[in-house]
Amino acid sequence: MAAAILEIAMTSIQDEIFNSVLTGDVEDLQQVLESYDATEESEEINLFGKVDEMGRNVLLVASMLGKSSVVRELVKQGAKLDEQTVRGYTSLHLAACWGHLDTVKTLLELGADLMAKTFREETPLDMAKRYSQTDCIDHLTQCEKELEALIAAANEPPGPKEVDSG
Repeated sequence: MAAAILEIAMTSIQDEIFNSVLTGDVEDLQQVLESYDATEESEEINLFGKVDEMGRNVLLVASMLGKSSVVRELVKQGAKLDEQTVRGYTSLHLAACWGHLDTVKTLLELGADLMAKTFREETPLDMAKRYSQTDCIDHLTQCEKELEALIAAANEPPGPKEVDSG
């Protein structure tokens, strides 16, 4: 009986979170999360795990809608940044294909995986290209170049040690 009541309560809080995301109301989202009284049983349940009819959780929806401040708050509150849909789409994929540059930047700043791949082996940059999202293409291309340079630098063997002749 207690589990059934908890499930109803979780559905209710998850619905409130989803509604706050859909409206883009960060203050409402914060109030919903602050008013939630976590119990030991309820901590096992993912507040951000509810999905819409397309299998997208609240972070994916916020990213798709370009709600950068909501994205930031969700991640701050514990939403999993690189969670994927069954087809492998991440929040960064959705922000990139919908052309939400500010959200792309926010996700990358928060540590989103630039090289995450979908079931078609597409990265967020590939998605931006497919949907002709020029600003996102430019930014993601620059980020990939920077990442490649960092990887190359990390893989370089150390140079010869300088000998102190003094």
